[in-house]
Amino acid sequence: MALVVYLKTVTELRGKGDRIAKVTFRGLSFFSRVLENCEDEARFEQAFRWPIGSQVDGDEMLEIQVFNYSKVFTNRLIGTFRMVLQKVVEEGHLEVSDTLIDDNNSAIRTSISIEIKYQTMDGSMKVWSDGEFLDIPDDCDGTFQFETDSLLSGRSQSSVTSPGRSLHGIPTFRKTGKGVFSAMKLGKTRISKDDHKKGDDAAILDAEDLDRKTMRLGGGLDPDTISLASVTAVTTNVSNKRSKPDIKMEPSSGRLVDYQISVTVIEARQLVGLNMDPVVCVEIGEEKKYTSMKESTNCPYYNEYFVFDFHVPPDVMFDKILKISVIHSKNLLRSGTLVGTFKLDVGTVYSQPEHQFHHKWAMLSDPDDITAGCKGYVKCDIAVVGKGDNIKTPHKANETDENDIEGNLLLPEGVPSERQWARFYVKIYRAEGLPKMNTSIMANVKKAFIGENRDLVDPYVLVQFAGQKGKTSVQKSSYEPIWNEQVIFTEMFPPLCRRLKVQIRDSDKVNDVAIGTHFIDLRKIANDLDSVQILRNISCPLGNYKAKLCVLRQKVTADVGVQLSVERSKRSQCGEIKGHKKKHTVFISHSTMSVPFSRVTFYVINKINDSYLDVILTLKALFFYQSATGKMEEFFLFGSFLEATMIDRKIGDKAISFEVTIGNYGNQIDGVSKSASAKKKKEGGGESEEEETELIHNSSDEEAEDDGDLTSVPSTPPMKPVITDRNYFHLPYFEKKPCIYIKSWWQDQRRRLYNSNIMDKIADKLEEGLNDVQEIIKTEKAYPERRLRGVLEELSTSCSRFVTLANKDQNLSGRTKLDKERLKSCMRELESMAQQAKTIRSQVKRNTVRDKLKLVFNFLHRLRFLADEPQHSIPDVFIWMISNNKRIAYARIPSKDILYSIVDEEMGKDCGKVKAVFLRLPGKKGFGPAGWTVQAKLEMYLWLGLNKQRKDFLSGLPSGFEENKATKGIGIQAVPPISLVYNMKQVFQLRAHMYQARSLFAADSSGLSDPFARVFFSTHSQVTEVLSETLCPTWDQLLVFDNVELYGEAGELRDDPPIIVIELYDQDTVGKAEFIGRTFAKPLTKMVDEHYGPPRFPPQLEYYQIYRGNCAAGDLLAAFELLQIGPAGRAALPPIDGPTDSDRGPILPVPLGIRPVLSRYRIEVLFWGLRDLKRINLAQVDRPRVDIECAGKGVQSALIQNYKKNPNFSTLVKWFEVDLPENELLHPPLNIRVVDCRAFGRYTLVGSHAVTSLRKFIYSPPDKTANNWAHTGDIVVNMDPEPNVKKVDTVVKIDATTDAVVKVDLNEDEKEKEKKKKKKKKGEEVDEEEPDESMLDWWSKYFASIETMMENLRAQEAALAEAEEREDLEIAAESAEIKADDFPMKGTKPKEKSKDKKSSKDKKKNHDGTEKRPPKPKVDELMVYNKELESEFGNFEDWLHTFNLFRGKAGDDIDHNVVDDDRIVGRFKGSLCMYKLPLSEEITREAGFDPNMGMFQSIPHNDPINVLIRIYIIRATDLHPADINGKADPYIVIRLGKSEIRDKENYISKQLNPVFGKSFNIEATFPMESMLTVAVYDWDLVGTDDLIGENKIDLENRYYSKHRATCGIASNYSVHGYNVWRDPQKPTQILAKLCKEAKLDGPHYGPGGKVKVANRIFLGPTEIEDESGLKKQTEEHLALTVLRHWEEIPRVGCKLIPEHVETRPLLNPDKPGIEQGRIEMWVDMFPMDVPAPGPAIDISPRKPKRYELRVIIWNTDEVILEDDDYFTGEKSSDIFVRGWLKGQQEDKQDTDVHYHSLTGEGNFNWRFVFPFDYLMAEEKIVISKKESMFSWDETEYKIPARLTLQVWDADHFSADDFLGAIELDLNKFPRGAKTAKQCSLNMVLKEHELPTISIFKQKRVKGWWPFVARDENDEFELTGKVEAELHLLTAEEAEKNPVGLGRNEPEPLEKPNRPDTTFLWFLSPLKAIRYLICNRYKWLIIKIVLALLLLIMVGLFLYSMPGYLVKKLLGA
Repeated sequence: MALVVYLKTVTELRGKGDRIAKVTFRGLSFFSRVLENCEDEARFEQAFRWPIGSQVDGDEMLEIQVFNYSKVFTNRLIGTFRMVLQKVVEEGHLEVSDTLIDDNNSAIRTSISIEIKYQTMDGSMKVWSDGEFLDIPDDCDGTFQFETDSLLSGRSQSSVTSPGRSLHGIPTFRKTGKGVFSAMKLGKTRISKDDHKKGDDAAILDAEDLDRKTMRLGGGLDPDTISLASVTAVTTNVSNKRSKPDIKMEPSSGRLVDYQISVTVIEARQLVGLNMDPVVCVEIGEEKKYTSMKESTNCPYYNEYFVFDFHVPPDVMFDKILKISVIHSKNLLRSGTLVGTFKLDVGTVYSQPEHQFHHKWAMLSDPDDITAGCKGYVKCDIAVVGKGDNIKTPHKANETDENDIEGNLLLPEGVPSERQWARFYVKIYRAEGLPKMNTSIMANVKKAFIGENRDLVDPYVLVQFAGQKGKTSVQKSSYEPIWNEQVIFTEMFPPLCRRLKVQIRDSDKVNDVAIGTHFIDLRKIANDLDSVQILRNISCPLGNYKAKLCVLRQKVTADVGVQLSVERSKRSQCGEIKGHKKKHTVFISHSTMSVPFSRVTFYVINKINDSYLDVILTLKALFFYQSATGKMEEFFLFGSFLEATMIDRKIGDKAISFEVTIGNYGNQIDGVSKSASAKKKKEGGGESEEEETELIHNSSDEEAEDDGDLTSVPSTPPMKPVITDRNYFHLPYFEKKPCIYIKSWWQDQRRRLYNSNIMDKIADKLEEGLNDVQEIIKTEKAYPERRLRGVLEELSTSCSRFVTLANKDQNLSGRTKLDKERLKSCMRELESMAQQAKTIRSQVKRNTVRDKLKLVFNFLHRLRFLADEPQHSIPDVFIWMISNNKRIAYARIPSKDILYSIVDEEMGKDCGKVKAVFLRLPGKKGFGPAGWTVQAKLEMYLWLGLNKQRKDFLSGLPSGFEENKATKGIGIQAVPPISLVYNMKQVFQLRAHMYQARSLFAADSSGLSDPFARVFFSTHSQVTEVLSETLCPTWDQLLVFDNVELYGEAGELRDDPPIIVIELYDQDTVGKAEFIGRTFAKPLTKMVDEHYGPPRFPPQLEYYQIYRGNCAAGDLLAAFELLQIGPAGRAALPPIDGPTDSDRGPILPVPLGIRPVLSRYRIEVLFWGLRDLKRINLAQVDRPRVDIECAGKGVQSALIQNYKKNPNFSTLVKWFEVDLPENELLHPPLNIRVVDCRAFGRYTLVGSHAVTSLRKFIYSPPDKTANNWAHTGDIVVNMDPEPNVKKVDTVVKIDATTDAVVKVDLNEDEKEKEKKKKKKKKGEEVDEEEPDESMLDWWSKYFASIETMMENLRAQEAALAEAEEREDLEIAAESAEIKADDFPMKGTKPKEKSKDKKSSKDKKKNHDGTEKRPPKPKVDELMVYNKELESEFGNFEDWLHTFNLFRGKAGDDIDHNVVDDDRIVGRFKGSLCMYKLPLSEEITREAGFDPNMGMFQSIPHNDPINVLIRIYIIRATDLHPADINGKADPYIVIRLGKSEIRDKENYISKQLNPVFGKSFNIEATFPMESMLTVAVYDWDLVGTDDLIGENKIDLENRYYSKHRATCGIASNYSVHGYNVWRDPQKPTQILAKLCKEAKLDGPHYGPGGKVKVANRIFLGPTEIEDESGLKKQTEEHLALTVLRHWEEIPRVGCKLIPEHVETRPLLNPDKPGIEQGRIEMWVDMFPMDVPAPGPAIDISPRKPKRYELRVIIWNTDEVILEDDDYFTGEKSSDIFVRGWLKGQQEDKQDTDVHYHSLTGEGNFNWRFVFPFDYLMAEEKIVISKKESMFSWDETEYKIPARLTLQVWDADHFSADDFLGAIELDLNKFPRGAKTAKQCSLNMVLKEHELPTISIFKQKRVKGWWPFVARDENDEFELTGKVEAELHLLTAEEAEKNPVGLGRNEPEPLEKPNRPDTTFLWFLSPLKAIRYLICNRYKWLIIKIVLALLLLIMVGLFLYSMPGYLVKKLLGA
């Protein structure tokens, strides 16, 4: 492929001179030859050829510049020719002659002629379709006019001839005045004051330049004339005349939130540099934290943990940049040198699953040296926690070293690991309509001096990206600054920082003010799917941010700029800032260029053939031209105000009008600034204040004559509001509805909005469907899976529909590159979504509905993200309420929502519909509770579309109106009406049946509210009664609105009545009622002629979600009906029963047909006790009582006489009867209130709790027919033969339908496996011998268990994946099955098949597993839960529930799932049970039924009980640092009741992951002391100790739970050793007790290791070994087997708690909801009335074992030679070897020096001895040392065992030279080579592929290892080899067998035999001298000789000169 340009001639040149031409394409320029002494014509006749790597785009450009050539000075530009290659691309060959343009973009006489050829690869050319260029305008007499715009830069007469087609008959179209193509220099264009206008004109198309005709000659066919096959409208449940109102009122950003970012820096590897001392710096925002310094290593190990706390709004948080950098040799005096950095924004981390990166490698790069590659890797964990997020951290104990760095890079999913450096160019062109900033005193002072008020805003643009800032120059005093500057950022691509912040600021002497801000989300303009990345052009709006003058975003004209030096720049108007003063526009373009040496070439460069990759692309000039961006179109906005109600009473006294603005059109108060872009309108009404109110405001002459219509009417006439009720007013519009209309001009970029609309509609539909599914699941209705399948079906069809619609749009002109790419990307996404939806649809099953629902919610987020268009084209519409000439409130309506299209899907969702619009306060006032109140509610109709499509603009209005036009335009049909008069009026009665509300917001300090509801409909409002002190009011009230007048046709009103607004308030005795929520409802309408009866009437009660701001705040249960009043009057309506309840006065109850059907229930309440009651009004609670109330009935507990002595109730069970609805969903909440009985009969409310759903407390009688009651046969449950292998298959769950005896035996396969195992064990040399009992301790058990836990997690993941796979197979099988034969047994067969398949698969898998994995040593295990035990066992609320009591006003927390701890004032313990009466008698007749206890049979008594509590604390992880040094000195504090244990003296110094290994005993009495607090404090030498975090455990619930949480049941029973049985009761005793309590038959122990409980038979071993090794018979194993499978016992079985360790989060009250670390622990409880338990298990931390490593350095070989010999010049090195163990650099040891090695061979025979402490289980060396001389005590570090050996070259005077190093991980390092030859670089490079050994197993190793270093290119190179011997001994062995260091006694090594090369010069002096003379001093000697000769000559001259002169003079 190639593009060839043949430059022929340039004519009509002025003057005489040398000419040269420069031809540029895609940033690559060629110069022509120089033509000397040309007159008026220069004949170049020269061809230029560009080989091309990718297709030429139709919108690329060719540029030719002609210069006057000068040898000395710079060339002077004569003129430029630019041309778009669209025609060339289509034709393949083109001849052009055209004029040039000068710097000011005006045409000059000089013209140029060229010929262009373009060959594609296949040689094919696209056919040029006429439609793309030609268009017949409306007013031409059939003559074609040729649109040069889209073709080439049309200046004067352009003659275009193309060989492919003759263009005769098409006259060229001459533009008037200046050209449409305008080019501008990038950089500072100096525009003098008078020249100002000209500069603007150049950049922007002006109305004077182009009359309307040119505008209508569009870029091609009008998109609206292409009819797309119409499709069924996207129907929503709102009918076609009205659209849904938005219920959420408040922007959620701007709220301050707590965040905690934790970063663990684990280690660094492959740092570039030799022998460095690295420090890692972690920086977030302004905060920096450093790790300690590690000496002379380039793979340091840190394992240091840092925490950063922030309290900022989410937006600010997620834009902060997190930077990890490595610094080399930093100390107090010097800042160190940067090795490399890694950057990402916090938002990227937060969007990761679990909000974290765990154990990932961050790749370092150096931003200043972008040619270099990776500078090393840092392994780290990063987590971002907001309030209420809980992070699941993988278990800390056994971290394996991930060596696979490439596979674990710290990058979000989908980002390629090979990232390149790229330059991001942000080009800033201009801004328009900035607000007046300093209209302050200073302005007036200036005005006084200067006499006129000059522009006082000095704007500049600040761009921030990835932690870098750039800004433009300041343009003084300008509202329309033009910058034309660019900011360039260098950053990796794709960047890990997602947003680019563009802020326009006002420069000020004191401080700069932000005028407006816009964020560009790079994900919206960059595509992360292609391997070739594209960052696209973007146009950018500005959003308001901290703006002083309540600057609201309305329209920003932005520009999308050049991609290469001549990519066409696209201009598009785009969103805008609109404030009280003027409008804003900023032009920005954004494009990316890859830096030339990148490997992956991005979109920009890959167009150039590879040979040109080294060209640096520069930007010289920018060109604006119109056709690229869509032509200017005239838009028409029409609006009609149908009603204005709910006007806040503060505003109600003055006349009110509404103004609608779009951009600056329609803005009357601030006046239209005559910006260059605003078409130079001649203002009809002038600019004076008096005339401002005129309606005919911004009309203009040319508009009127042009279309013969329209003057814009942007606002309604002022009108005085009328009172509705005490709080709100309304405007009396009645039958006359005012209208507004505005004409405006925008570029026609509707396509963008259309695509957005289609996607938005798909998303709305999807959201609605998903809400339905959730509702079905929540209310437990049938078949949620069917609805979900339907939703998915719909989604996939609508996605495919989008693709077809969008496909039609592929070839429209006027689209930027971003548009094209974005469209491609959207189509790709939606296509894949359609596919995925189909797939998921087929997988939806009853049991998978919830998982699939989550997946589908991801689709919803993706759709919403795609639908958000980054290039704003038409600004949003603002509706302002104006009173007293001030803007009071506004609503903002996105223009795309009201945009008209012929195609239904593309139409805005509110276009041509009546929408309820709620106005809110502008600016900061609109945030928080103030913003939740409605300022006004409008029923409004809006329509926006092209003026030419105007005919339909009234079609959506409710019918039955007449238009009322302005008097001026009489006789003209097309004038829109200024008001509509409705002559059809219907009268209705509205009945609001307000039944109840639940879970309302607590608005009073008592923790309750006094709620009432206010119902608004049209202009009417009514209020329910106030119910005091409740969050769940049942009003049961009917509100009747009489004579509601609605305008419009009856039929339409029936289908589509206006909405009803219900607001809930809390009544306060003093002051205004407080707003607590709002919801909307639609009434059910009955017309006169309809019958009032089923199916539609009476209406059903429904739940309506109540919102307060953005948060859900409860539900309202109500029904609404709208009944038409006919001629017969109200008598014909269905009758209303009068007030039934005489106490309630005239209040009407909800009528019978609507209120729910009630039936009699009994509610039994178990009163157990009260706990942790806080003081009320400073007084202690002494005599509390609990009141239970439900639906008006209730019961009171017994009074607790002395809360301090015994907080339990004396009477346990009470009950009451109540009438509740049959439908469980309508059950009212049950209220629990605790009151304190004070003196003189006073009661004080302590706290309350509302149980919103009683469903879980409904009693269901056991099903007698179920299997577990059938005693027909015994079921043998076989236990697994090897208890430590957890086999899933052997646990038998019996099918509920069979009563047969099931005998489960080891199947054949298993037996085979056993045999194989035994064989294998014999045949193989056993690697790990069976561990000796005495060697094992509790920690062995712990570590083995953790390993099992990790394995189980992995297995679960694998199983999930397999299950999904199986599901697919099943589905396929199922569909095949059904097709094959349709018999009734459809479902059964395939499932069986798949089961068989699975089991065989599993068996295979197991075989493989046992073959490969070496048998694990058999250690008894415990369960490690990586969460609290409560979450695993349902909070231990199996029969005793805990209800939190609340008091105090609820906080305005966005997150309602975060429990407000400050509001909890205590807990009530008890339970509820409800059942319908009468109860079946079987239950009450059962033996031992206690009628007093009701349903709560067999419940223990609640008398006080003494218990011994034993708390085992193992370790804490990730503690929040408490000291300045980023560490903490933690110790444990345990509190229970009044007793406290502070383990202060055993604090652990400077450790964030301390291992405590301690147990504590406390005696306690339940119920007084039942809340155990385990806290971790930080020890401080001075001052009080700080709390790091604490955790509370409710011991009482555990103690009484059926899960038996007193002491965990071990996996095995043994009487001695590390696994000794802890419980004082043996398994047999426990089992007997359980059977007795549960009234079970058993246990019966039988012969042959059998035990029978109920009808289950268990098998197990019967022998036990005691300490002396004797075997005894025992039944304990059998009993234990039953206990471990207790959940399988029928009726009473539940899982008993195993021996375990639980992980609990530590929380700090100062940082609510954010984990401060975790603690691993468990609690045992033993009642004091049984035998005392044995001593506590010893879990003290393992002491590290002392070892000694002896390293003998025998020889080195092939060490690189550094020195040149002074005498002989031979290369040599003075070698010595240095070694140390990691972490002990100060103990480094050196060999002696082998001087003058000529071959790199060195002989040493030198021994190093390294003693160290080692933890076997963790594979770490333990070092204790003081951090600095000021440290109080030693700090313990754990680091991996790594031996470092280095080879050096010794120098006498200068520093020694480092030559190379090797680091051996003593746990796994490659085996040494046998000989030096076999030793190679691969031993380091391919380390993980080679077999490795561990010195701890081998004990002694000898071999050769390579030394490596990095060369200049950062590649590893071999710098030598060392022969070493490693010998590991324990401290005891070392003591018995001591050795000396070096070659010393004892066991000295022999002296090495070193050759005497050192004295070479001494032995052969001649050789040395020759060398000295020849090599070293040859030139020196030559120089000296020459110098001497010269001196002699000069001397001789001076000597002989006088004599010679004398001779001459005397003439001798």
